[in-house]
Amino acid sequence: MRKAIYPGSFDPVTYGHMDIIERSAKIFDELIVAVLNNQLKTSLFSVEERVNILKELLREHENISVVSYDGLLVDACNGFGAHVIVRGLRAVTDFEYELQMSQTNRKLAESKVDTVFLTTDLRYAYLSSSTVKEVAYFGGDISEFVPEMVAELTYQKFKKG
Repeated sequence: MRKAIYPGSFDPVTYGHMDIIERSAKIFDELIVAVLNNQLKTSLFSVEERVNILKELLREHENISVVSYDGLLVDACNGFGAHVIVRGLRAVTDFEYELQMSQTNRKLAESKVDTVFLTTDLRYAYLSSSTVKEVAYFGGDISEFVPEMVAELTYQKFKKG
């Protein structure tokens, strides 16, 4: 069975993320969407909220599971039995960082984990979660960047603040 893991913060999940998830699910028998619980960053959504959002958005995909993890990605790969990491590339600038991470993960995992890169659909090449949060914070329209449910939840977060 070909099992892959697609890690990320997903804070919030964008159409760019959804594109990579859906395409990866067609390539691999099982895809684990792994939400990073990064204690070093202040997130808009809690890790539990991000997991629940993704589970709701992906509920119709039988070969996709959504989990959270902390620590090293290679440890998560080991724990979930995944031997492939999926990463999305928006631009050449992403490649240098992602290549370095890929090589580091391969070294840490003693060559038992490979990384597959998928280029993002051109419609989303400019898109990042940071951009979505900034636009939403200032009251801009994020409906073309994220699913409707995510847009509503994002606007709610900024109204509470």
